[in-house]
Amino acid sequence: MRSALRSSLLSAGVAAATAAALAALPGTATALPGTASPGPGPGPLVEVEIPGPENGVTAGSGHASVPTAGRSAPSGRRLSGEALRADGGVTKMIDNGPSADRLDVVVIGDGYTADELAGFHADARAKWGELAAVQPYTTYQGLFNVWTVDAVSQESGVSGDPGRDVVRDTALGSYFWCGDIERLLCIDQAKVDAYAARVPDADLVLVLANSSKYGGAGYNEPSATLGYDGIATASARNAKSGQVAVHETGHSLGWLADEYFYPSVPDYERYTGPEPAEPNVSGLDAGAMAARGEKWHRWLGEPSPDGGTVGAYEGGGYYVKGLYRPTDGSLMRVLDRPFNLPGVEAMIAGFYRHARPVTALTPTGDTLRGHRSAEISVPRLTGADARQPSVRWYLDGRELRSLAGRERVWVAELGLPLLDFRTHRLSVRVEDRTASVRDPEIVRTLGAQVEWKVRL
Repeated sequence: MRSALRSSLLSAGVAAATAAALAALPGTATALPGTASPGPGPGPLVEVEIPGPENGVTAGSGHASVPTAGRSAPSGRRLSGEALRADGGVTKMIDNGPSADRLDVVVIGDGYTADELAGFHADARAKWGELAAVQPYTTYQGLFNVWTVDAVSQESGVSGDPGRDVVRDTALGSYFWCGDIERLLCIDQAKVDAYAARVPDADLVLVLANSSKYGGAGYNEPSATLGYDGIATASARNAKSGQVAVHETGHSLGWLADEYFYPSVPDYERYTGPEPAEPNVSGLDAGAMAARGEKWHRWLGEPSPDGGTVGAYEGGGYYVKGLYRPTDGSLMRVLDRPFNLPGVEAMIAGFYRHARPVTALTPTGDTLRGHRSAEISVPRLTGADARQPSVRWYLDGRELRSLAGRERVWVAELGLPLLDFRTHRLSVRVEDRTASVRDPEIVRTLGAQVEWKVRL
């Protein structure tokens, strides 16, 4: 589904004139998304998104096919002593509950020596703070666990910093100048996977390079081996790199398309392919969208956090003509801007693909007797305007309205008749009723139920 737009771009037939126009843009891949472009070195290739220029306005500059292998100095040295003992260490930096009920983000550093691990942990916390400052991450922080994995490098810093001729011996082989683009920060995927596997339930991976140089990359296809949604790379101490990482999670978690386009592509290179699967680009203008009840029609005319109102603005998905985006300048087009309303809805849907709004603290496999209680934990949503999830209790399918909102219920409170030795079913339904989701199909995914057997 995430690659549906790229596939449709290809199926529409991309003329050579388009590729030539893209090549003329500074620091932009010469191939359209989904097409192979030569990468340095042998081995398999992977498609990554290129961040926009540091002093530009666009969030991205297209995609390039690059090697899955990294770049690291072949020193032949091996870790030993304290460095070896520290390598691979796992810390649960943010603990909001069991992994089965939470979205688990794994942060791995590269270019940090054993003496610099405290600095890596500080960088990881700061970078997560940057992500958590962006909506809807801010409201939904309680759905996330954040882990750090210590990858100990022989040398401090990463290849390509400060110059392209610099090669350092690092754990993940991170390097700038990937695909001959200075700001494109690539990694060795096999090495990243080896460290990410130390957190078995990883849903999203963030690689922080020990650098203040602007750069990043988006590896937005899910891992075939570990199952996580994607990898975002970023410089640990660059002011804009956190925004690059959030943009990339828009692809991996929200399944959002890029809303930017290439102005130098000729108008006759108009998109004529099928309707994209991504929720934030469409071949329909506002009138057709409203008439058919498709895509973001429920949000049309609403004021959006990124400014202006939701409509259908032509240009998006790399095309100037033929595709429309919901707003003029959301984070999927411009860094340092919020997600637009359809983007927020898609991100919340992505959060709930991995997380649940309820955790059973009382084991569900037990039969609860009269002296026992059923207890749950419900993540709090952050912010004065946030609607807290509803909590509703049921006995044999009949709602117990007097218990609404509670997170602990005693069997003795259920009003079971004396000498009733039957086994009954106690359940609790928790639902997030946020106003930020209007699509009924997504609404149905924002709830979860827990059930126990009870008897006197």
